[in-house]
Amino acid sequence: MQKIILYFSLFLLAVGVTGCGYNTIQKNDEGVIAAWGDVEASYQRRADLIPNLVETVKGYAAHEKETLTAITEARSQVGKLTLGSEALNNPEAFAKFQAAQGGLSSALSRLMVVMERYPDLKADQNFRDLQHQLEGTENRINVARVRYNEAVQVFNTSIRSFPGNLTNKFLLKLPRREPFKAEAGAEKAPSVKF
Repeated sequence: MQKIILYFSLFLLAVGVTGCGYNTIQKNDEGVIAAWGDVEASYQRRADLIPNLVETVKGYAAHEKETLTAITEARSQVGKLTLGSEALNNPEAFAKFQAAQGGLSSALSRLMVVMERYPDLKADQNFRDLQHQLEGTENRINVARVRYNEAVQVFNTSIRSFPGNLTNKFLLKLPRREPFKAEAGAEKAPSVKF
């Protein structure tokens, strides 16, 4: 009888361990980290394109120094924020990163509006190539952010639903991850004046 109780206890323990969600939570956590790496890589690609874009524009629109300076400063602010996957556990660092990237996006948007005034620049092949690369990069950033948000949703669900919530509470103690959110003022369409 003792052997039957021992075997039954071992069976229940084995079933409990395999169904505790530990591996699922770990897999989902790694998914969030990988998705974050894709976001960072996309932002890095954009940051790498900006100096070439600014140099190309300088030749045509030297008197648009204010806009070019704003882009350079925004890129510098982004460069100062070196975040890794550890930032995913720090909502303040994550918010600063998101704000810096938003500032850079805003500066780039202003540059594109200013460039409408320069037909020679718009006709320049280097500028057009850079503009297309930048547009493609912005699309990559959007896709990476959407995938990151999806990975965050899967992860957060796995640590909040049973039995993963117990496993996380007593074993892993992983914090809930923050998704990317719209920037402040994004609900209003920007006004463009020529």
